[in-house]
Amino acid sequence: MSTIYDVAKAAGVSPKTVSRVLNGDAPVKAETAKIVRQVIAELGYAPSSAARAMRSNKSGLIGLITGAISVDTSQPDNSGLPDLFIVQGVQKAMESSGKTLLIADSGGRPDRVADLMRTFEQHRVEGIVYVADHHRRVTLPPVSMQTRLVLANCYDDRGTPCVLPHDRKGQQMLVADLISRGHRRIAYLTLKADMDATRLRTQGYRDALAAAEITFDPALVIVGGIGTTDHDAEVQVLWDAIDRVLALDVPPTVICFGNDQMAMRAYGILRSRGVSLPQDISVAGYDNYRMITQTLYPTLTSAELPYHAMGVRATQLLLRMIDDAADVPDAPVLVSGRVHLGQSVRTLPTPITKLTSIGRMTQ
Repeated sequence: MSTIYDVAKAAGVSPKTVSRVLNGDAPVKAETAKIVRQVIAELGYAPSSAARAMRSNKSGLIGLITGAISVDTSQPDNSGLPDLFIVQGVQKAMESSGKTLLIADSGGRPDRVADLMRTFEQHRVEGIVYVADHHRRVTLPPVSMQTRLVLANCYDDRGTPCVLPHDRKGQQMLVADLISRGHRRIAYLTLKADMDATRLRTQGYRDALAAAEITFDPALVIVGGIGTTDHDAEVQVLWDAIDRVLALDVPPTVICFGNDQMAMRAYGILRSRGVSLPQDISVAGYDNYRMITQTLYPTLTSAELPYHAMGVRATQLLLRMIDDAADVPDAPVLVSGRVHLGQSVRTLPTPITKLTSIGRMTQ
């Protein structure tokens, strides 16, 4: 392997001149620089990144911690792999940065995260992106003042810069679209009650109803998932939730489900009850997992959870922090997605308005 001294000898210059050509930190005659570059190419010389990092105090390394790589993709509950999509967004945004991304997998064990962060800092990474498997609060060990940290799909109590899905806006847009299609009795079967996504999406659901002057009916909002890996238990809870809303005196014309996996289970439950989709009742999901929304029949209407964009935004934020930019936001960066329309939602007929004998409008 060639060294800087080999290049200097072959080019007839000093090692310091070669260094100046490589780093561009001092003037070198054009002809001399041309000769040095030709020799570098001929010898295949590659500068030592470690040595350069020691001189510049910049390693060019970014660490990423995730649990996505060790996820068992054979399990149906893991079909979405949301944090893997965030990782892909980080990788995409890193391509043009000139930095090297190091990825460590936690194996789904929170107790490993502190050791992984310490290992990254020992390798002098300039920054770390921590990716969570769902929108939630996390508690991480502090990093040194030289290391920048950004959280993706999670937040902490210290106010660490973070990028989160705009769950409230996503549900609001979905329900507003359903209202525009003539639906006014809209049920919402949520994820676990204690999840941030459930709280925020329920607010978004109510925002859309209020904007359309539709009275909120608490009987239409029921927990439909308990977040267990026990498939049978999840089906039982979802069956009961569906049974309860369909048994209402005025049943819904459409059911929103907490995510696409829940909606997928609901297709089977509804059909086993003799309910035709979307003729008898419409269905909407959340996340827009293409492997679910596009393979179900009818195709599923779903609000997009923009995981890829979250990864890109987290990386952009981290790079700005490394450059000591002045525009780093104090509040979480919220990323929203659009509503993807499938064939699972039927547009209801527009009510007919007619004149009465005394000139008043009735519906």
